[in-house]
Amino acid sequence: MGLDHTATKPHEALADHLSGKLGDVNTLIRERMASRHAPRIPEVTAHLVEAGGKRLRPMLTLATADLCGYGGAYDVHLAATVEFIHTATLLHDDVVDESAQRRGRPTANLLWDNKSSVLVGDYLFARSFQLMVETGSLRVLDILSNAAATIAEGEVLQLSAARDLRTDEAIYLQVVRGKTAALFSAATEVGGVIAEVDEAKIKALFDYGDALGIAFQIVDDLLDYQGDTSATGKNVGDDFRERKLTLPVIKAVAAASETERAFWERTIEKGDQRDGDLEEALRLLHHHGTLGATRQDALRWSGKARDAILTLPEHPVRDMLSDLADYVVARIN
Repeated sequence: MGLDHTATKPHEALADHLSGKLGDVNTLIRERMASRHAPRIPEVTAHLVEAGGKRLRPMLTLATADLCGYGGAYDVHLAATVEFIHTATLLHDDVVDESAQRRGRPTANLLWDNKSSVLVGDYLFARSFQLMVETGSLRVLDILSNAAATIAEGEVLQLSAARDLRTDEAIYLQVVRGKTAALFSAATEVGGVIAEVDEAKIKALFDYGDALGIAFQIVDDLLDYQGDTSATGKNVGDDFRERKLTLPVIKAVAAASETERAFWERTIEKGDQRDGDLEEALRLLHHHGTLGATRQDALRWSGKARDAILTLPEHPVRDMLSDLADYVVARIN
């Protein structure tokens, strides 16, 4: 089932529950993405921020703060911070990947140019640090600044690992923890920190975000080979065309015969792709059962996320977050 065709949508339940705070986050985002001297900044930012994304990461911060009984206003600052970091990384990623489509729309680098995308991304990173500082919490600053560094580190690691057939599942997991899970876990962890709950609860929130982020990215990589373009906003096989070694292919390479390995060397390492190669790649993934094995990995990580959140006291938000962990994997057809 696709994300928008299931009977239950936990992210919508969360959005309804947090609607007041989400409205405050959106207001703060619009205020802080403004620029008196460079009107292109809000133009580029608005194109991505207002493109219909589900605000999942900022919702995680608001939800975990609510779950922990936080009654202040800085959860809104932190949620906006998380969204700015996420948006900045998307702007930079689309330049690095030379992408032409994001959430079913032309990318900012296509509509404007690479320079604008990179510089506006830098501006959003700077804005995110201003928001962090305003909370007055050094621990929050430490968590989110480390997350920003880890994201960049993961992206750089992916540059060297993505087209190297020696990349194994351990390296893949390291990349995913960097480029995706780091922001998920930071988003959930700071919700507990700002509420000043005990360390065991903060650790449970971190573990939930970490596992949820890993499951989310595994599913995203799987959808590249079996997703619905109208639902994902991506073309099937984009990762293959961009020569990215994601988990389904890593598993297929590990099981490959000599002839099959030569195919992956030609298409991924050397970039010599020909008509029919995507179809052959899909045949090999099905032949070795790597799509099903990848789905099982996603289910295992979503289970870890669910187990982590269920260690916290009963609360309606806890149940929504538990459902969300299951729902992440329901995006798979």
